[in-house]
Amino acid sequence: MEDADESSVVFRDDRWAAEVVPAYAVPGWFILRTRRHAERITGLDDGELDSLARRARDLVAAITEVTGAPATYLLVFGENYPHFHAVVAARGDDVPPDRRSGDILKLVPDRVDPAAATRLVPAVRDAYRLAANAGRIPS
Repeated sequence: MEDADESSVVFRDDRWAAEVVPAYAVPGWFILRTRRHAERITGLDDGELDSLARRARDLVAAITEVTGAPATYLLVFGENYPHFHAVVAARGDDVPPDRRSGDILKLVPDRVDPAAATRLVPAVRDAYRLAANAGRIPS
């Protein structure tokens, strides 16, 4: 994922990246991942752990703002890919009740659309910058 095209990247800093990834390229879905290899939340170092909540908060806020989703999920499982990451998934009103919460992942085969997912990146990137800047405490 470090070689992902910039058109799919919301942000990258020293510790974290948020981007559209091919396997989960559903419009309104992004992956928040550590830049270095870490398994499970227990594998995060203190800097990653300290910054995780802020990155997740700002990314969820940006995705919600852009998509207008009534719910935006932050999902962490760690079973299928041995690298710490979270799926951040906007859940629209069109998602049936039996596909909400963790069952939203069952929508992936029918909703993967890399072009549509990537088209949202510039707006999410801008909204993320605004959210991140609003959360900073002046020094």
